[in-house]
Amino acid sequence: MNDDRQQIARIRKMERRLNTATAAVKRLTAALDKWEAAQDAIAALDEYYGSDLWRQDFADDEAGLLPAELKRGVLSEDGIWNLLTDCKELKDRLAASGAPTTD
Repeated sequence: MNDDRQQIARIRKMERRLNTATAAVKRLTAALDKWEAAQDAIAALDEYYGSDLWRQDFADDEAGLLPAELKRGVLSEDGIWNLLTDCKELKDRLAASGAPTTD
């Protein structure tokens, strides 16, 4: 009887692990799909940041020439930089795990 209880406990434990792992894989797969879809946007932001266009947009914002209601996170000095840094760190983490990265 004791073996039966241990067996049932083991199966329940493994079932919980299966459910946890399955959910995690599904979430990560969805996140990676979004990450891959965002690569063009990330590349465009990388090209824009620090370009003559970005500098002009930044200067015009500083001079008050842009509409007050215009969202301008892209003109913050840290917004794009932080995103690009996070992307690099994520690529490094994926590479360290053996997962393929998009470059």
